[in-house]
Amino acid sequence: MSKIGKKPISIPDGVEVQIKDGFLFFRGKLGELQLKVIPYVDTKIEGHSLTFKISASHKQARANWGTMAALAKNAIEGVRNGFSKKLQLEGVGYRANMDKNTLILSVGFSHPIKFEPSSEVKISVEKNIITISGLNRAVVGETAAQIRRIKKPEPYQGKGIRYVGEVIRRKAGKKAAAATAAS
Repeated sequence: MSKIGKKPISIPDGVEVQIKDGFLFFRGKLGELQLKVIPYVDTKIEGHSLTFKISASHKQARANWGTMAALAKNAIEGVRNGFSKKLQLEGVGYRANMDKNTLILSVGFSHPIKFEPSSEVKISVEKNIITISGLNRAVVGETAAQIRRIKKPEPYQGKGIRYVGEVIRRKAGKKAAAATAAS
């Protein structure tokens, strides 16, 4: 039994939800999203709440029930407030700037790295902080992960691209390892 799936999702004021041809359509002040209804899940709108029921009793149906509820909740939050992720550049000479819709990163390679984001996200750069924002939580998270993958933070000096607030476990260098082995 899905704990997430059986809870009704309240539809806040300013958000419209419609069911058409196996899709859920969400419209809010920030834009529109559509979500395909996953198999074995029945969707119903009752007043200002969205409920889900399963049409079968096997394991996959129960898994789809919770997944569908979580995706719908994220879509409502996305069209209402949007999602954002922040990345931080750490390192001497590491820079990021925008050229129209292209993110240009100087992160220690011999050439600048150009990153073209999808049309669903908006990227802005301020000092050494890159902000990725958009309606779809999955697309925002995946875009942030792709940018971070360009230069992951390394454990010795901590240089690289990291999420704001992310803690990187630091390792001792050669000198510290040699000093402890000698004693």
